[in-house]
Amino acid sequence: MDYQQFKKMMLASRQDIFLEVIAENRENIRIKKEKTVVKNLDKIFKATLKISNQKGFQAMSMRDLCQETGISLGALYAYFPSKDDLLSMLMTQGRDAVERVLDSETLQFDDPWGKLKAFIRTHVYLSEIMRPWFYFFFMEAKNLNPSDRKKAIEGDLATEMRLESTLEEGQKLGQFEKRDIVLTAEMIKGLFANWYIKRSKFRSRNISVDQYADFMIEFMADYLGVEDQLGKVSGENM
Repeated sequence: MDYQQFKKMMLASRQDIFLEVIAENRENIRIKKEKTVVKNLDKIFKATLKISNQKGFQAMSMRDLCQETGISLGALYAYFPSKDDLLSMLMTQGRDAVERVLDSETLQFDDPWGKLKAFIRTHVYLSEIMRPWFYFFFMEAKNLNPSDRKKAIEGDLATEMRLESTLEEGQKLGQFEKRDIVLTAEMIKGLFANWYIKRSKFRSRNISVDQYADFMIEFMADYLGVEDQLGKVSGENM
């Protein structure tokens, strides 16, 4: 699967993501018409990410959000009781979407290398499609309330544990060379962040998201010695 195919798949599931947000926050959302809620939540989330990534979430005013969305102040509060609730909704929605897609793509594979390739490619593609959210999460995690900060830390640890588990399994099966599992997982996470944080630099050098994902897979194949075990697989698409 290349990036364009992945993007079409994600666009097809976009409404399902907002329907989950509605279900999880129904007690706080006072608008009953589902189609209206989906449409306006999309506007609100996009506007919040745009403004926050320009000036910071804490500096964003409700007036800023009104102007960007074209939704009145009173109508905005029909979707969330406070800015903190909006931040929590946005963080939860993005985190759950990422976890769900990663699960659906990696669980298709039984072997560790297949899982790792799928994880790398899916994560890089997700960070391209959801770059405003990834960047927002990176910048605003420190401003979360204690409960949401705990969830963010748990989500980050879950990513580490998933990578470490796959690496450990590959080593036990003899597919991967013996490497420090914790440091290898951290290195992979650093390469993920490098893509969405320094996206403009890669764009200026005409490096595409597919090239970056292929590079990461080839790099990890060489680093883990997969080529010697399984043949030349680093350039394959999922």
